[in-house]
Amino acid sequence: MAAPPLLTLAGIQLTFGATPLLTGADMIVGPGERIGLVGRNGSGKSSFLKIAAGLIEADAGERFAHPGATVRYLPQEPDLAGHASVIEYVRAGLTPGDDAYRADYLCQHLGLDPEAAPSKLSGGEARRAALARTLAPQPDVLLLDEPTNHLDLPAIEWLEDELKGWRGALVLISHDRRFLETLTRAVVWIDRGITRRLDKGFSRFEAWRDEVFAAEEAERHKLARQIEREEHWMRYGVTARRTRNMRRVGELQDMKAQLKAWRGPQGAAAMALSEAERSGKLVIEAEGLTHSFGERVIAKDLSLRIARGDRLALIGPNGAGKTTLIRLLTGQLTPAEGAVRLGANLDIAALDQNRAALKPEWSVAEAIAPGGGERVEVGGSVKHVAAYMKDFLFQPEQARTPVRALSGGERARLMLARALALPSNLLVLDEPTNDLDLETLDLLEGLIADYAGTVILVSHDRDFIDRTATATLAYESDGVWRLYAGGYSDMTAQRGAGVAARKGEAPARQDKSASPPARAPERPQGRAKLSFKDKHALETLPGEIEALGERIAALEAELADPALFTRDPARFNAASAELAGLSDERAAKEDRWLELEMLREEMEGGG
Repeated sequence: MAAPPLLTLAGIQLTFGATPLLTGADMIVGPGERIGLVGRNGSGKSSFLKIAAGLIEADAGERFAHPGATVRYLPQEPDLAGHASVIEYVRAGLTPGDDAYRADYLCQHLGLDPEAAPSKLSGGEARRAALARTLAPQPDVLLLDEPTNHLDLPAIEWLEDELKGWRGALVLISHDRRFLETLTRAVVWIDRGITRRLDKGFSRFEAWRDEVFAAEEAERHKLARQIEREEHWMRYGVTARRTRNMRRVGELQDMKAQLKAWRGPQGAAAMALSEAERSGKLVIEAEGLTHSFGERVIAKDLSLRIARGDRLALIGPNGAGKTTLIRLLTGQLTPAEGAVRLGANLDIAALDQNRAALKPEWSVAEAIAPGGGERVEVGGSVKHVAAYMKDFLFQPEQARTPVRALSGGERARLMLARALALPSNLLVLDEPTNDLDLETLDLLEGLIADYAGTVILVSHDRDFIDRTATATLAYESDGVWRLYAGGYSDMTAQRGAGVAARKGEAPARQDKSASPPARAPERPQGRAKLSFKDKHALETLPGEIEALGERIAALEAELADPALFTRDPARFNAASAELAGLSDERAAKEDRWLELEMLREEMEGGG
């Protein structure tokens, strides 16, 4: 008998303003499930996840959480106000009975200073703190909204490893294909207000989605032909000459209304690049490039040649200096040592990760056509601003919408629209995938592939790098960069490892051969002895472990009977499920006892 679901959403409806966002969305989350929640930007994914978390109420529909099930939600924009330190904020997410040392463990592996003031954190650090707070209680249902945003490659790969061993249920929104493919075993797709479920991982989703669209288009075509036949009968049928068949007239009107109301797949951005005259064959040449900021070395004796048509990806941990290195290579900064030579006829278009080129007070139209013009030249043709806006999924009524009122995804699309309208033969993309949905990423990848100029990009999206880069410049350590042929997967195959974390700053990838609780935990400052609860656990856990071992042995002996499955398959399945659960419970208790015993020895040794 299947275990009851932990979280159920049925018939969810939600409207923002006059626009229905969700019109009939469903989701069932069972124990241990791994679900990818996907859909276009603006389809309602984040709102649906907030409803699942109980943070907002739907206009209609039902939400049911199993009594006793713990649910934790990671927001895209966490609020750390009201907490004196990072560790206080993380521990505030724990409930009685949770392991307090999980907070310390997660801060360490996410590269966080536990005593740092939340007000001093960068956007990426605040994001990692929120992630630590969400993971620390080890909830039954984990709801993650874009967990890889603002994380560098070492942190993403560490988080991926951590979630691979997650015992609870997981519902995940992400634009990172590799992350989704690794962690999901089912997909819930929000499309035109409703949900569809695929009980396979994300790697099978896109082919399935295209099949759905093809079937819908075939049905629409069939309906149009049926209307055509009925109209022909109405005009020329023998019966029609004498008297109208009112039933068929009514059916025809119904079919016409159905065809008129047909909502096809949500529009896709239609991107085009404005290309300038061809650059020279040599685009950038760096010789002995060396540069530092204080004690931090950005580059050390770097020599590099970038030729016309190259697609170069720069990868490395946060703080390695990727953006600064781009500024050095494009002549925006003068290196302390060495030289950078730019090729002839270079026209550079840049997309920066902070969207700094967008002023909050600008309207959408002003951002696309500076100076208030009504037309923009793109790809050799002149377009009206409204038509170009539509290519990037903006409605005509949004022309006067200020930039500050746009969502993250809309700002990302607007920045792309602005950058791609500039004539260029060198395209510099600094984290272009942030806030873009998967369909828009597909189009951007195709655009880069067809671009006649040269591309330099910085990204933490491994799949995007694999699909676009012809060479990868990877940070090694202390300002040393090394060039590899191909994308991210090619680089890891050549060097035998992914991107290393900067010393003392970013998280190290977890060794999955050793369970995290088995590590001797750091003793909280000022704690001189075990708490009463810990002492009690230390005394009682051995007996509980022994009792579990006896029950496990009895079940194993019962299942060893080769005739059990034939004689009583229901009992065989029940015993197998019980054995798996008890084995996990015993392992967890053994880990906890070992952790407490090591802590006791540490305290006695230090006393």
